[in-house]
Amino acid sequence: MCRKVVALFFFSVGWLGAATGIKVAEGDDLAAAFAQSRRIHREKPTEVVEIVLAPGVHRLTAPLILGPDDSHTRLTAAAGSSPVISGGRKIDGFHLRADGCWETKVAGPAFEQLWVNGRPAVRSREPDTGFFRMTGITEENSEGRARQTITLGDDALRWLHGLKPDALARVQFLAYHKWDNTRRFIEKVGATTFSTVGAPMKSWNRWDAKSGLAFENLEAGMDEPGEWFLSPDGVLAYRPRPGEDPVTAIATAPSLEKLLIIRGTPEAKVRNVEIRGISFQHAGWICPEAGFEPSQAAAPIEAVIQVDHAEELTIINCEVAHTGIYGIWFREGCRDNRVSGCYLHDLGAGGIRIGSVLEGRATGANTVENCIVRDGGKVFPCAVGLWIGHSGDNIVEHNEISHFPYTGVSIGWRWGYAASEAKRNRIDFNHIHQIGNGLLSDMGGIYTLGPSEGTVLRNNRIHDIVSYDYGGWGLYNDEGSTGILMENNLVYRTTTGGYHQHYGRENIIRNNIFAFARDQQLQFTRPEDHLSFTFSNNIVLWEKGRLWSGGANGNGRFESDTNLYWRTDGGEVDCFGKNFADWQKAGHDPHSLIADPGFVDPAAGDFRFKDPSTPARIGFKSFDAAAAGVSGDAAWRKLATEVPPGWHPR
Repeated sequence: MCRKVVALFFFSVGWLGAATGIKVAEGDDLAAAFAQSRRIHREKPTEVVEIVLAPGVHRLTAPLILGPDDSHTRLTAAAGSSPVISGGRKIDGFHLRADGCWETKVAGPAFEQLWVNGRPAVRSREPDTGFFRMTGITEENSEGRARQTITLGDDALRWLHGLKPDALARVQFLAYHKWDNTRRFIEKVGATTFSTVGAPMKSWNRWDAKSGLAFENLEAGMDEPGEWFLSPDGVLAYRPRPGEDPVTAIATAPSLEKLLIIRGTPEAKVRNVEIRGISFQHAGWICPEAGFEPSQAAAPIEAVIQVDHAEELTIINCEVAHTGIYGIWFREGCRDNRVSGCYLHDLGAGGIRIGSVLEGRATGANTVENCIVRDGGKVFPCAVGLWIGHSGDNIVEHNEISHFPYTGVSIGWRWGYAASEAKRNRIDFNHIHQIGNGLLSDMGGIYTLGPSEGTVLRNNRIHDIVSYDYGGWGLYNDEGSTGILMENNLVYRTTTGGYHQHYGRENIIRNNIFAFARDQQLQFTRPEDHLSFTFSNNIVLWEKGRLWSGGANGNGRFESDTNLYWRTDGGEVDCFGKNFADWQKAGHDPHSLIADPGFVDPAAGDFRFKDPSTPARIGFKSFDAAAAGVSGDAAWRKLATEVPPGWHPR
């Protein structure tokens, strides 16, 4: 039974000014505290009310929903505490089985995520890392539905053979194809094939012999420490990690998908709400019977903190962790909001979203600063660390974005040159790294899509972008990217190039350092009649292979000059198959140099100049790459560089 929520009238001063306070102890009804706050607001509409959470876990049975009547409200933590708002339920009663696994009977609805001792447990799957390769795919279409039949090698189907129909019906497979994922159930299994029914494959991203898949929810697949399986009759089995004890372990399963919904209307906004020092944890996702059809950036997936029609909302020094979906989404009608100093990690999808896939939703001028966003894509590998759709005038600065299977930052939602609202966005001083992990293709540290006039990507440090097949780029201007300035960025250790423009108009790439891409350093795919880009005052350092390559073959309109190039093995500087002398005769790089830039230790990521006078001699303006990433105390900065538990570098 919930204890009574008592209003304590005190004055505290915060971002919103002095406030009347309501204290909420662990076990109190948090929704009742907001109801009490609304009663105060009805009498005094502009009165600031502060709801203060005591230490402990505040469990929800339904998402908190804030509306216009919750304007001028603070939700904060008691001094010196880190309260948790949880959508999960505790699971205990484990006993040890003869095979070393734990087992307990679980009441209530099924779930597809589980956390043990604060770490994500892995729903039993095969293979344990990576995926099986498809070797053949056929498709039959009928009235908008399709049956795909997949052939697998590597003895992968042994995990399905012998399963009873009810067990087979619960197995999911997750397909990896280019930049997308498909999650489905299995119809039937043959000797070398299995079939599934859903939407027809997209013509531009079909499953093929380069596609992979993994099976999930296999009882026999629970063969690695940290894996679990939930039977239809509610028996939870878990294979413990070293050092875990069934008596003292804390296991949590999600009961909710969202934890906080802030919902105004175009006519009645939610205004002046501050959320400070709260940890939002344990929100899940259940795969529907129809599965999840492919969508770039997992665009249909919503967020644990979902916001519509809000202004001057601040989320500061908060945590969002252990989710099945995205973390925070400013979706429609959201302006002048700020996320600052927050830690988002262990995410089923991506971190933060701004704007919509639809036009005219009036979201813009929001700020994300000094946040750590990492370790996502657990359920939806195609999700993005930070995503901006049809939205302009946003600022993303001094964040650490890392350990996502797809793209770090994605800006824009228009394929081609038609009107887009993703203009004048500023992406500055972010540290973006460990992106891709060899699972998907066609990705970028920063990815842009469609016209984005006035958008600036500046002073970012981007490295270790590892694609499965093609398309592991640092800065990636995809279809229709227009009017974007990219300067003072350090990009290194990428799979297929530090910079790539598929096609676009009048982009400027200047004063950047690109280093040590694997296949080629720079790419340009589609020539067009207009000026595609200007590439100037950049330094490119590499070991072997081409400088420039791509489908354009050096054709099209682009300008390249006053750059410095250095190939450390002394080989030819190859630009679309031309040697550098012929490249210059064709009108490119007339004033560019081939010379050693003299970095301190580029192999170790130190791109400072040995001689401080060197940059001026080559027309390059020095910038401090170490300034990218989060600022603040040393412990906060150190947290950003740690490797997430269970991350498997490939």
